[in-house]
Amino acid sequence: MGRTLPSITQTFLQEQQSLARFRRALRLDDQRALDDLLAASRHHLAEAAYASHLLPFEIMLLAMLVEEHKQVLRLREELETLRWDARSLSTSSPRPASGGQTGRGQEHSKP
Repeated sequence: MGRTLPSITQTFLQEQQSLARFRRALRLDDQRALDDLLAASRHHLAEAAYASHLLPFEIMLLAMLVEEHKQVLRLREELETLRWDARSLSTSSPRPASGGQTGRGQEHSKP
């Protein structure tokens, strides 16, 4: 006996092909963005097979959202790291100038 239902990969490809006219109507940079989203949705084909109660397009949208949210989380983490680094740099005191005085005109005593 053969398959009675198309595989999830075949279903995703059919959904992608059904968007071909929409894609062609988009500006070039929007076409690239859509291509990236569709590629991101394909990263979750194995998981999509377990969501058979959803429509294929709903699964694709959910997979796209997952990938986009992962990117948002990565960017938030990177932003927090940069903020932490910036705070660390702004709170660190400058090194004293040569001549034994700090920036405030006070002398350092040597041990």
